[in-house]
Amino acid sequence: MAAAFKKAAKAGQREHRERAQLGSRKHLGILEKKKDYKLRADDYHKKQNALQALRKKALEKNPDEFYFKMTRIQLEDGVHVIKQQEEEKTLEQQKLMKTQDLKYIEMKRVAEAKKIERLKSELHLLEAEGKQPNKHTFFFDSKKEVQSFDPATHLNTVPELMGRVYNRPTLETLHKKSILGATHPDQLQKLAKQRKDRYNLLMQRIERERKMFVIAQKLQTRKDLLDKTQKVKVKKETVNRAAVYKFQFRRKR
Repeated sequence: MAAAFKKAAKAGQREHRERAQLGSRKHLGILEKKKDYKLRADDYHKKQNALQALRKKALEKNPDEFYFKMTRIQLEDGVHVIKQQEEEKTLEQQKLMKTQDLKYIEMKRVAEAKKIERLKSELHLLEAEGKQPNKHTFFFDSKKEVQSFDPATHLNTVPELMGRVYNRPTLETLHKKSILGATHPDQLQKLAKQRKDRYNLLMQRIERERKMFVIAQKLQTRKDLLDKTQKVKVKKETVNRAAVYKFQFRRKR
């Protein structure tokens, strides 16, 4: 109750405002408040402390000081920059490193190609996106036969299976044997989703194998460029192709 009374008493109190700049001193700008002074004072003391630390470091410096990093550092625009030492490699060592990289990429590419073949053997690419649709052409002797033509009757199957490009049994097979596998719409939808995921995985692996083939070509080109034989660039390097060079013919002994 006391807290509520205090809150109500404060509501009628006078609003306290900060003192403004005097009229005779308006040409000096806005009157500086304590929070402004605090920021200015903190910045001043920070700079003074930094200068004091630098003076102390300069006074305590040992003129005979040396450490090995000094040999790799140079001053650029007042900033110490470490010079990166180039690794010394012979031409044979460079060729060997390129060969090892090329062999590794080729090994991964061959492994990816085997996985692609395994996926293709499982899926048969019957419903792959981008595949050219199959055509089944029927021939007739007269227009009357064309008008009365029924594909389901001609193929001896039920109309519900006409949309399939695979596993389309005839009426005799449906009467003699029972249907194996999933028949419920939910199960068929789940199988269709799994099949679509497998096709997406196949497309990703094909794209990965193509990129590895391009990388292998570029590595082989860089390895060939280490040879000192005169060469001329015929085609520039692109994202999907390595650069093409024409080398001077040299007779092998």
